[in-house]
Amino acid sequence: MKHFLTESDFDQNEIVEVFEQASLFKQNRAERPSADLSGQSWGMLFYKNSTRTRVSFEVGIRELGGNPLILDQSSTQIGRGESIEDTVRVLSRYLDGLIIRTHGHDIIEEFAQHSSIPVVNALTDFLHPCQIYADCMTILEKTGQTLNPFEGLRGKKLAFFGDTSCNMANSWILAGALFGIDIHLVGPADFKPQAEIEEFCQARGLPGTWRHTQDPRKASEDADVIYTDVWVSMGCEDQEQDRLRKMAPYRVDSEILARAKENCLFMHCMPAHPGEEVTQEVLDAPQAILFDQAENRLHMQKSILRKISRFDNEA
Repeated sequence: MKHFLTESDFDQNEIVEVFEQASLFKQNRAERPSADLSGQSWGMLFYKNSTRTRVSFEVGIRELGGNPLILDQSSTQIGRGESIEDTVRVLSRYLDGLIIRTHGHDIIEEFAQHSSIPVVNALTDFLHPCQIYADCMTILEKTGQTLNPFEGLRGKKLAFFGDTSCNMANSWILAGALFGIDIHLVGPADFKPQAEIEEFCQARGLPGTWRHTQDPRKASEDADVIYTDVWVSMGCEDQEQDRLRKMAPYRVDSEILARAKENCLFMHCMPAHPGEEVTQEVLDAPQAILFDQAENRLHMQKSILRKISRFDNEA
């Protein structure tokens, strides 16, 4: 049995296999359903609201021949104080796998610690590995590179604008360390990456090459990818006005896009807030590939679930 909690939980060969399989799922989607999860029931436990994550996982499980079961914190006993250990030990008796979208990364780690079924990270406040894999797949598709991220992404410059302490920034730092991407983080000094992500990479022998700057013009120069995310994530609503004020200079607009490479891609994991982290003009630009990213969540997550579900059979 194997869990997928971080981008580095698969080894290099497994990552390449997952990317290749995701592409095959995309090419052959009309031939669904697959039988990879035939007869299996997978739970989806949500501490946070979701559109893309919920729909892509639920549809993906069905297309793999499985049965998705939607849970949320408020409608289960965990919302009334039942321990994580008791909850997951019970769910392990009913389910074949568990997908969790939650707050602290320690929550999903505790689920995995006590689980006897695979646990998949659908987002924590620390990392968003399924999104990053799908985003990397999208970059490879758009740049005409090999599907091998260790070859096709090496040396590319990605500039991440705004809240560079968020889970998406952390996941890009980790992806940069894994795949050799040149990560430039640009935002207020108050929202620089925390020591936790650097310590995480170092502990896994993945010293990152990321750098932080407060100069949007410099960060965007010669960028292959411009990336941003919301400035006020779920759970940070009480900081909204302070965040909006401090991050206003880091809005992605047409000037930022113009300073990047001519064929630069603009990416956003959505939902987007036009006029805050990005202008509507950029969202409408031909370089914007938001909906390709969103679509690839489905194909990549199907591939991840397929791989996770097969570890017992491969052992």
